[in-house]
Amino acid sequence: MSPVLVVLVLLAGLSEAAGRLLPLVARRSRVSRPVVAGLLLTGTVVESTVILLWPLTAWALAELTLSAPLSGAEALTWTPGEVAPLLLCAVIAFPLLGPLLHLLLLVGVGSGLVGPLAGTTGLDRWAAAGCVAVAGVGLAAAVEAVRRLVARISAAGVRELPA
Repeated sequence: MSPVLVVLVLLAGLSEAAGRLLPLVARRSRVSRPVVAGLLLTGTVVESTVILLWPLTAWALAELTLSAPLSGAEALTWTPGEVAPLLLCAVIAFPLLGPLLHLLLLVGVGSGLVGPLAGTTGLDRWAAAGCVAVAGVGLAAAVEAVRRLVARISAAGVRELPA
C-alpha cells in the first residue's frame, strides 16, 4: 500500500470520525479534551479500517458467488484515485452538511469499485455491484451496531455512577 493511499484513507477516516463526533461534543459541552481526542483517535482507526475493508469484503463476497475459486487473481484494493472521492465523501459526512449528498458520493465511490471487481473476478457488472453494495451496507450496519452498543453501555455506566 502506497504512502499516499495510507494518508488518504487516514484522512477519510479522521473526517468521518469528526463528523460523527462533532454533534456529540456540541450537545455535551463538558466533555474533556482528552476524552474527545481519544474518541477521535478511536473513531479514525475504526472508520479507516472500514474503508480499507470495503473492497476486500466485496472481493470475498464475489468469491463466494463464483462456482470456481479465483486462483492467481489479486484481491481488490483501493487506489489513490478511488480513495480521493471517498475523502471528499468523508468531508461532506458531517450530519448537518448533507447526509443525502454523502450517500450519493458513497454510491459513486462504490460504483467505481464495480468495474475493477467485475474485471478481476469475471462477474457481470450487476453481480459485482451487488457484492459492493452488500459489502458496504454490511460493514456500515456492523459499525453502527457496535457504535450503538458502546453508546448504550457508556450511558448505562454514567447512570449507575453516583453524582
